Amino acid sequence: MHIVADENIPLLDEFLAGFGRLTRLPGRLIDHTSVSDADVLLVRSVTQVSAAMLAGTPVRFVGTCTIGTDHLDLAGLAAAGIEVASAPGCNARGVVEYVLSCLLTLSERSASAWQDRTVGIIGVGEVGGRLATTLQALGIRCLLCDPPRAERGEQGFVSLDELLGQSDVISCHVPLTSSGAHATRHLLDEQRLRALRPGTWLINSSRGPVIDNTALSRVLQQRSDLLVALDVWEAEPLVDPQLAARCALATPHIAGYSLDGKLRGTAQIYQALCRFLDVPVTLSLEQLAPRIGAGEWSVEPGTPPDWLLAKALRQVYDVRDDDARLRAMLGGAASEQASREGFDRLRKDYPLRRECNLLRIRTAASEPQVARRLLAAGFVSAGSD
Repeated sequence: MHIVADENIPLLDEFLAGFGRLTRLPGRLIDHTSVSDADVLLVRSVTQVSAAMLAGTPVRFVGTCTIGTDHLDLAGLAAAGIEVASAPGCNARGVVEYVLSCLLTLSERSASAWQDRTVGIIGVGEVGGRLATTLQALGIRCLLCDPPRAERGEQGFVSLDELLGQSDVISCHVPLTSSGAHATRHLLDEQRLRALRPGTWLINSSRGPVIDNTALSRVLQQRSDLLVALDVWEAEPLVDPQLAARCALATPHIAGYSLDGKLRGTAQIYQALCRFLDVPVTLSLEQLAPRIGAGEWSVEPGTPPDWLLAKALRQVYDVRDDDARLRAMLGGAASEQASREGFDRLRKDYPLRRECNLLRIRTAASEPQVARRLLAAGFVSAGSD
């Protein structure tokens, strides 16, 4: 068996050693020629996979180690008899931590408390649902918008316009769709962007075209009250440098790029491949995941809870680092091609990033409320002194 895989997928050797020959390639370079003799194709979101691309090849299984599937021609692949598997929820925790770090930074830059804001979450699937649960556990009011779920009769959702009219923070977590009753391409168009409440914080970590980037750049030129954090870009891997300059935070599509999220994605696709081949699942992520980057803190009694939460979150992930790296790359790029290559290089050479549950925190037994707050944010208790 020949497996062709994106070189950015971790633990490939460990999970797939017994399956056959493995070829690693940059995701954007995987094409028809690359898979001409492949049986299995494993990708991430940068590889567009269509039935035409795989026509005449032996490929009968495509796995994407990502939540989203908008880079896959699902209908065409199904019609061609090709099995498709994705990794729902694999990077949800990483995206939650990205949003929390954005909230901390935007709070500092606007001199306003993020805990006092109403957060509107557009798209309440694996990621949006996890974000809502975390924020609500921290005592933050959330408004939820998910028209497909609302149509199925589920309760607790508001319309998009109602959410936009009542939220101080808007966080997008929808898949990218271009047709149907609930298409999300340019969901936030110029009219909706101009109607945002004064002082709104807008965060997009879903897909770039969910927000009309050209319209957003025009609106930001006229409205300095809006603070925008973009992790995804409409012309990716090309980033509009003028739009990036107008954003409070600009990052290179890394919101869910924690090592843990990537590892879960690999594990889920390994399990799906085992099911497809009708072979037993013999390996688990618990067996293979590295402990590098794990740590433990001991917190003295009387430590201010808000200070502690902010420091703990930033110990795990600080969005300002990724913002600085992207701006430095854009500033040094002499051409659009250099910018594209720089964007992909930032993702390929991404530094080690673990998630909150790898940082165990020991708190004072006399301050159980501090421990509860840290647990709500996703940390693990190391016990009490």
